[in-house]
Amino acid sequence: MIQLFRLYAYLHRLGVPVLPRCLYVLNRILFAVVLPPSVRVGARVTFAYQGLGVVVHERAVLGSDIYVGAQVVIGGRGGRHEVPVIHDGAFLGVGAKILGPVTIGAGAKVAAGAVVLNDVAPGVTVAGVPARPVPARAVDAAPREME
Repeated sequence: MIQLFRLYAYLHRLGVPVLPRCLYVLNRILFAVVLPPSVRVGARVTFAYQGLGVVVHERAVLGSDIYVGAQVVIGGRGGRHEVPVIHDGAFLGVGAKILGPVTIGAGAKVAAGAVVLNDVAPGVTVAGVPARPVPARAVDAAPREME
């Protein structure tokens, strides 16, 4: 999936007229992922389950070393030109929705099913609808409670 994306994104940057669009449609049919060729994607980005159900806005920016779970939406919000920017090392849980002109900081974590409408600071974990920071104490205590 990501290799096919990199191919059609490269062809798009070269200005090849029809082939990038055909490969984009093939990627959408085979993997149920909406990943337009104009999206900027860094190195070592992992799409869980080959990007199943992932939708990315055509102007979104994804840094390097990012994990994107299945059914994640990285999109705009009506009436706004700006789109999300995801910085290096971010983790986007299954079903997360990143909407509008928001920035996800380096190393930030977005919990499964969270709806992010505001910026997330680097290294912060957010959860909920709308997403709010989770106290570090709660994040650290979770593994101990499971023991």
